[in-house]
Amino acid sequence: MRFTFQFGHLVLLATVPALAADPQAHNASSLDAIDNVTIIGHRRDVSDVPGSAHVISEEELEVFLQSDVMRVLRSVPGVYVQEEDGFGLRPNIGIRGSGLDRSARIALLEDGVLIAPAPYAAASAYYFPTQRRMHSLEVLKGPSAVNVGPRTTGGAINLISTPIPDDLSANIDLRLGEYDSVDIHLNAGDRGERFSWLVETVQSDSDGFKTIDSRPGTAGETTGYAVEDYLVKLQFDSDPGAATYQSLRLKAGRTNQVSNETYLGLTAEDFSLNPNRRYAASAGDVFNGQHEQLQLSYVVESDASWRGKVTVYRNDFERDWFKVQSVNGIGISQILDDPVSFATEYGYVTGDTSPDDAILKRHNARTYYSQGVQGALTWNLEWNAASVSLTAGARLHEDEEDRLQRDSGFRMQDLQLVQTSEGPPGSATNRVSSARVNAFFVSSEIRSGDWILTPGLRFEDMRLTREDYSTSDPTRSLGPTRIRENEASVLIPGLGALYRVNDSWRLLAGIHRGYNPPSPGSSADEESSINVEFGARYSDESLSFESIYFINDYENLVGTVTASTGGNGQIGDQFDGGEVSVQGLELSGDYTFDGWGQGNWSIPVSLEYTWTTRAEFRNAFESAFEPWGTVAVGDELPYIPKHQLRLAGGLASDRIGVNLAANYVGRMRTEAGQGDYTPDRTIQSHVVWDIVGRVQFTEQLGGYLKVDNLFDETYVAARRPAGLRPGLERMAWVGLSYRL
Repeated sequence: MRFTFQFGHLVLLATVPALAADPQAHNASSLDAIDNVTIIGHRRDVSDVPGSAHVISEEELEVFLQSDVMRVLRSVPGVYVQEEDGFGLRPNIGIRGSGLDRSARIALLEDGVLIAPAPYAAASAYYFPTQRRMHSLEVLKGPSAVNVGPRTTGGAINLISTPIPDDLSANIDLRLGEYDSVDIHLNAGDRGERFSWLVETVQSDSDGFKTIDSRPGTAGETTGYAVEDYLVKLQFDSDPGAATYQSLRLKAGRTNQVSNETYLGLTAEDFSLNPNRRYAASAGDVFNGQHEQLQLSYVVESDASWRGKVTVYRNDFERDWFKVQSVNGIGISQILDDPVSFATEYGYVTGDTSPDDAILKRHNARTYYSQGVQGALTWNLEWNAASVSLTAGARLHEDEEDRLQRDSGFRMQDLQLVQTSEGPPGSATNRVSSARVNAFFVSSEIRSGDWILTPGLRFEDMRLTREDYSTSDPTRSLGPTRIRENEASVLIPGLGALYRVNDSWRLLAGIHRGYNPPSPGSSADEESSINVEFGARYSDESLSFESIYFINDYENLVGTVTASTGGNGQIGDQFDGGEVSVQGLELSGDYTFDGWGQGNWSIPVSLEYTWTTRAEFRNAFESAFEPWGTVAVGDELPYIPKHQLRLAGGLASDRIGVNLAANYVGRMRTEAGQGDYTPDRTIQSHVVWDIVGRVQFTEQLGGYLKVDNLFDETYVAARRPAGLRPGLERMAWVGLSYRL
């Protein structure tokens, strides 16, 4: 059988051999086994993965019912997160020292498809899938990330959406929280013999926990958000009696988000007085985003010998973040770092009457698309005494980011903003960045005796372009004023090995090349590293434990200027950081005491710990990249704590249960440095406790009380991009869930 798919400029030919009739019928129960939206598989498969890989299962997600993916990922060692708005609307996630800003340094996928707005041209994840509708998550940190690409330095996160249920069912979860917060999650679906379906939505709304300065006697503006998320899945299967199983699967989704967020933080003095304050100049700052996704997949399977999948995908994202840019031409980061030297500007920010156009706000308006075709074929072979699973795949991809931005001028009038001017479209930024990529990989899993080997090789061929247009040419009728092009072709090898000592113990090791592609038009060298890991696993019926030591040895670390880093230079500029070494120890374990007491109680406990033993530059240089600055040999990387620890425990019976988790984040630098920690360049350590108590009224109906930041810990979450930002204060929810 031959299939031709054309998508924009992309064409994929997939040839699948026809098979003779097979008396073994394929039925719906086989769907889970061949629906390769998962990369690792179920958690029970992780013990035999020759590399560092973690699955956060549906059962684990239901324990704490988190809507913030960063709180979810605290349970994975080696993952670093930086809060920004308190709700996790735009997560900052890094893996093994890869860098956290906007999760741009890792590969983000939903159901196995790259989901960042423009994964190659502009990888910053200003769109992130809604955590509430995720069924499970996979985190790949070792050689297994080679199959995913293109960002293999840290690894990959694959978010797995709600699957179509096996039978007709519906689920409703309604929760009400402080700050007039409402969160509704519902889905319904059914699996038939030939046709299956699922519909799902998340509706989330909150007034927010911060307060904007306003005139006495007037109500301040909301600092909350509203999210509407819709998803539909349709599946058409071949006759259950057919010799070759075939399935056509459609997934379509749309997400709308309005969040009243700003980049304007607080000075250290103001934070100490009221961490949840927002200055008057941030009134009206708002993020508007609309995301649409479409995936069409064809799955085919014969018997146990081979299977294949081809997916055509398209993602569109449009956003406009209208927020404070500067005051009297001075950047807001400079003002908050030194409010004494910039006393006049600080006064305008906090409500003093100013001249016209003293305060500039920018429409950070951008449109993105990402589209392509990807496919993989897997063959299962027997060779002498070895069992071999061979997979070959390809991704033909293109994406684009279009910036057409303008500034608006304001006067501050007694704590009230008055608009005084409006720039034409494109007068602030007018450019287009694009990427066209051909990627291919081949990998295998070789099982022989007690050994499992997973060699793999990935090839990426990238064509990157940046077109700059005149800021006085909003229609772009005059053509680009400058075109910068760069190309990169790279081979990314990897090898994982696992040895089964006995039924419980595993020894593992892996090595692979870490790689991050350059930005369009970048003059920086590509980022490359050699990544090594080794460790051991233990598991039995009640106890599991894993210890892995990792070494990421950078030949060149690259820093990218974004609005959220606060870096100097033009947005998108890249800087070489040279040689860097990141090393650390990851520990995780869980144990369950079953049958405790007369009520047949179970007591689950778990621990996740990351000790970053080294994260430092190995060369000296001066950089215009603000988080680095003047670097000496041995300077530590910013926003990487030496210690992270999560402890969780619970007490549960058939009807009631309670779970408690403590998350500790150690002290970290906010700029490269070494020696003593200076207060204005440090985030101090903190511990945040979360708790959930639940009761099951009937088999279908349950209720719960959930409190994030139980002891109302006040802490600095970040010192970027401008001023100090608080973590979420204590927030309580009460919820009901019903399953039909």
